[in-house]
Amino acid sequence: MFGITDVGLEREHNEDAYLLMPEADLCLVADGMGGHRAGDVASGLAVATIAEFFRASESGDSTWPYRFDPTITFEENRLLTAIQLANAAILRQARSQSQQQGMGTTIVAMIASRSKSRLFIAHVGDSRCYRIRNESIEQLTVDHSLYNEYAQTMPELGEERLAALPRNVITRALGMQEEVRVDLKQVEAQVGDIYLLCSDGLSTMVPDNRILAALAENGYESERSLKALVTSALEAGGEDNVTIVLARVKGLAPRTNRNSRTTTPPKAEGEAPPTTG
Repeated sequence: MFGITDVGLEREHNEDAYLLMPEADLCLVADGMGGHRAGDVASGLAVATIAEFFRASESGDSTWPYRFDPTITFEENRLLTAIQLANAAILRQARSQSQQQGMGTTIVAMIASRSKSRLFIAHVGDSRCYRIRNESIEQLTVDHSLYNEYAQTMPELGEERLAALPRNVITRALGMQEEVRVDLKQVEAQVGDIYLLCSDGLSTMVPDNRILAALAENGYESERSLKALVTSALEAGGEDNVTIVLARVKGLAPRTNRNSRTTTPPKAEGEAPPTTG
């Protein structure tokens, strides 16, 4: 796993954040929003809360604040619970500080299941996850945006009227409501796959085919590719912060060391399960 973030050319400060936790097979990107520099507070709080929960839940003896859903995997439960906790933490912080009211953050996160050779991708907002496989790129997430919602629910509007809608208005984010709807997707992992998580500072500046070309031109080498992608976003205008995480599937052999994670369902304090959409 490798990550990079850049303030861009038009912003005064960076409201993006990312997390790499290889010991938990977890990575994520968060893109904050809000006035008075509150966006960086929201994204930073999301990253810190999720990291803290993953460290605390390393053992199945830990108590979780939400009911464990037996219909989905341990990894999915763990990821969804962490995101709900981040949402609650942002809301609490915003309510305690008047200048931070209304702050929020998008999130896209990925965790691996070594026992099932699968990857689970959770997202809220318009931060994206792409998969590069066999020299092709595929967007795996669907932006939670005003444009997409109208396109999906009102196709009769036609291309011309849809094109007039703003592309950057999101309809979901952490910190907006007490409970957040999280979209969850699972994909089969194949050795050699590359997964790219990014804020919209990349995806709105650099088209998918150029993202793929930048990776190929740098031999799919992570650190060089990340720098090349940031350069491409800046050359296209750099209108927003740019944050990118790259993760390559090298294998999903079960962990055999003494720090391997348990999949024992945890005890739960609350009744409300993590919410998926």
